[in-house]
Amino acid sequence: MLDVGDKAPEFELLNQHGEAVRRSAFEGQRLVLYFYPRANTDGCTTEACAFNDALSQFADRDTHIVGISDDPVEDLEPFAAEYDLEFDLLSDELGEVATLYESYGEKQLFGNTFDGVFRNTYVVGPDGLIEAVYEDVTPEGHAEAVLEDLPAVTA
Repeated sequence: MLDVGDKAPEFELLNQHGEAVRRSAFEGQRLVLYFYPRANTDGCTTEACAFNDALSQFADRDTHIVGISDDPVEDLEPFAAEYDLEFDLLSDELGEVATLYESYGEKQLFGNTFDGVFRNTYVVGPDGLIEAVYEDVTPEGHAEAVLEDLPAVTA
């Protein structure tokens, strides 16, 4: 895992609308970058909806949410639309960005081995440095835990 204080790797990926999104576009603001295995699965839906439900609270802390999976763009749009997700879901089909964030590799499910995305989250500070790392998270309650750990924005 990347560590607190490391520079967050730069990337550019397409979101659910086919628009390019760069990590550096969020500099000057805080970014919660969460990696999830598959759109429209129970755990990933739970996690995405919890982040979406708390968007205004994250915004109060000048924090944006971005989800990354290895789903193709065409799978992200219906997922976002079905659950009215109001943040960017990014397509990393080859797992290249997830690899940069040490969130991609060999997994096992039902006796099958395959490469996929690990459920990890990074909080990237306004300066582009990693402020917090959450490894192998449980979807239930994760968004709330991240929110509680964020510093309040002071005027």
